[in-house]
Amino acid sequence: MDIHSEKILILDFGSQTTQLIARRIREQKVYCEIHPFNVSIDKIKEMSPQGIVFSGGPASVYADDAPKTDPKILELDIPVLGICYGAQLMTVQLGGRVERAEKHEFGKADLEVLFTGGVFAGMEKNRAEYQVWMSHGDRIEALPDGFEVSAVSEHSPHAAIRHTKKSLVGVQFHPEVAHTLIGVDVLRNFIFGLCGCKPQWTMQSFVETTVAAIRKQVGDEQVICALSGGVDSSVTAALVHRAIGGQLTCIYVDNGLMRTGETESVLRFFREKTDLKVIHVAAEDYFLKELDRVADPEEKRKRIGYGFIKIFEEEAKKLGDVKFLAQGTLYPDVIESVSFKGPSAVIKSHHNVGGLPEVMKLALLEPLRELFKDEVRQLGLELGLPEEAIYRQPFPGPGLAIRILGEVTGERLHILRQADVIVLEEMKRSGLYRKTWQSFAVLLPIRTVGVMGDERTYENVVAFRSVDSVDAMTADWSRLPYDLLGRISNRIINEVRGVNRVVYDISSKPPSTIEWE
Repeated sequence: MDIHSEKILILDFGSQTTQLIARRIREQKVYCEIHPFNVSIDKIKEMSPQGIVFSGGPASVYADDAPKTDPKILELDIPVLGICYGAQLMTVQLGGRVERAEKHEFGKADLEVLFTGGVFAGMEKNRAEYQVWMSHGDRIEALPDGFEVSAVSEHSPHAAIRHTKKSLVGVQFHPEVAHTLIGVDVLRNFIFGLCGCKPQWTMQSFVETTVAAIRKQVGDEQVICALSGGVDSSVTAALVHRAIGGQLTCIYVDNGLMRTGETESVLRFFREKTDLKVIHVAAEDYFLKELDRVADPEEKRKRIGYGFIKIFEEEAKKLGDVKFLAQGTLYPDVIESVSFKGPSAVIKSHHNVGGLPEVMKLALLEPLRELFKDEVRQLGLELGLPEEAIYRQPFPGPGLAIRILGEVTGERLHILRQADVIVLEEMKRSGLYRKTWQSFAVLLPIRTVGVMGDERTYENVVAFRSVDSVDAMTADWSRLPYDLLGRISNRIINEVRGVNRVVYDISSKPPSTIEWE
């Protein structure tokens, strides 16, 4: 079965929820891809999508610099669903009119369905109780020829529109968000009803297709994989091993910046519970020497990244003629590189082994590049990896170096490791470890006055960070119970020598990043 034979194409106009549209479609076991709004019509024809979604976006269609697609896309006889800005663009390109609304619609609204077919199949007519989520300052004022209104709301006389003969649909609400209670039904009606897709995007079919593709690409050549113990690299290694077995060698580099017991736990797991061939490189002294008196976060990342490349290159040479490097690149990484406004600005350099192909002339093997994080976890379970490996919280490649603000020393690492152990113990004990995206401690480069045992102290400050997210593109701080926060604070102050104050980070991403450096 070709799991890519049917696909939905999403054209991104800059909406903050474009990825959410993709996730909602994939939840229906239908493959979809996100591309910039200005993808050429020839490229679209080449991809042969079953349907196209125009995402929302922050622009006004009548603005001079408004993002616009090729109008001929609407003539391809391919079903199109326009969401918010996408519906307005469709209207204007086909001869209708969009104007600034006197009353904007932001938030919840009640929808009255007038046409119970198409994307509203199975719903009740003239019922103004369907809760949807609106977010627009413009509204459709005049319909193009051939269109009719299929739903209205209090402030949108054209809350949903449809072409009476073609599969062109526009909605002014966002079906992808949870606040739109009929959102899943609308998307299901589009992808199954209008587009005629079948639910064949499953992790089982993905494994079958990808294993065959890896075997074809690699042949009899040798492959190396940088193994960190994280979900992405673990699943990458398991999938490649399923395809080529002993042709794969994994390299685990202990940079001395791991959490307490991390290296021992990772190596024990892969050596006892998998058939992977793993080389362990102990490099703590090298990395600490490289980081000596380095305080700038970007310089820390670069030195750690270069160190990994240097060590990885040395180990690969020992193996002989290696042709491929397996890497755990995920779909959000791919999307960011072809975003609506072009390549994303560099917020921080990401540590991975991305420099290795150029240094060592290696071909990249990226079997997870079509998947979101939750799909990677599903894939790991499909491959037989235990939950302890699949549901680990993400841990940054540079390790604790970027959770120590300022200079990294052995003493500061010792303090942070002790605090980090307490955070993880209490999060697991509370049952919230699996429910949060990341929970960790950060050692700050400041000292504050305290009183401990009737004596004045002047000690370190630890920040506790816990965030909720789906794929780390955006994140919100976790609303943890006060008693849990209190236990974590009390334990760190009482048990970690050199700390007299704990603070909780309540910043969201954006504007803050998840990690502090």
